[in-house]
Amino acid sequence: MLTIVILTKNEQANLPGCLAAIPERYPVVIVDSGSTDDTVAIAVSRDCRIYTNPWPGFAEQRNFAIRQCGINTRWILFVDADEIYPQAFYDWFESGMADADSTDVWMVPSILYLRGKRLNYAPGYPIYHPRLVRRATARFVRNHTGHGEAVVNACRIGYSAIPYEHYFYHGEIIEWMHKHIGKAAQEVQLQPTAGAVMTTRGRLSVLLGRSWLRIIARFLYHFVFRGGFLDGVAGLEFALMFTWYEATIYLQAKAGIQAR
Repeated sequence: MLTIVILTKNEQANLPGCLAAIPERYPVVIVDSGSTDDTVAIAVSRDCRIYTNPWPGFAEQRNFAIRQCGINTRWILFVDADEIYPQAFYDWFESGMADADSTDVWMVPSILYLRGKRLNYAPGYPIYHPRLVRRATARFVRNHTGHGEAVVNACRIGYSAIPYEHYFYHGEIIEWMHKHIGKAAQEVQLQPTAGAVMTTRGRLSVLLGRSWLRIIARFLYHFVFRGGFLDGVAGLEFALMFTWYEATIYLQAKAGIQAR
């Protein structure tokens, strides 16, 4: 009926909680891209099936899981190690979605947590990701961002009303910045893949291009227009983090133009 796939690299801090929230009746496949901590040992202790593949990018790694990890269930749910799916989501799936024939990809909304605090305003909800996919028909492609988890527009899309919890940041600011410098570099180079499903937010990002005004707009969007100030200090921290990220994209793009 359903297989859970988790892409990992050095996720020993997050993986136990993620696995604990997954009903034991579902098989779990781990696709690891070279962990040097206890990630694989934790997965083994939960009887997960483990595959190793050098990191090729989000879209390619998800396609590797779909096509090359021996999965034979009709549906696949992609869960990141820092995410928790509530029991209500699995109940919704089993109540009728498992046998649905009219949808290839379910877009699932997320709720973000910063240092364990739920952000109710700053991120700008809803934020949808293609996570529940029909194995036989779904295919991921790169989009214009470093995350690159779009699906082809030939897929029939549905929208779930039940969000998952994304504990994306616990205070490890240097590690987070290093990771997002790399993502910013990817976002500078990538262009939308022809035939990829684009969200409204994605289309707006492409439309704005690489103007320096995006830096100011990013802060105003999260902290003012979406009411991030109502999240208090956590809302300000979130807005500053992603304003920094926007500035990193701009500076890398500018450096690339000047180097030509």
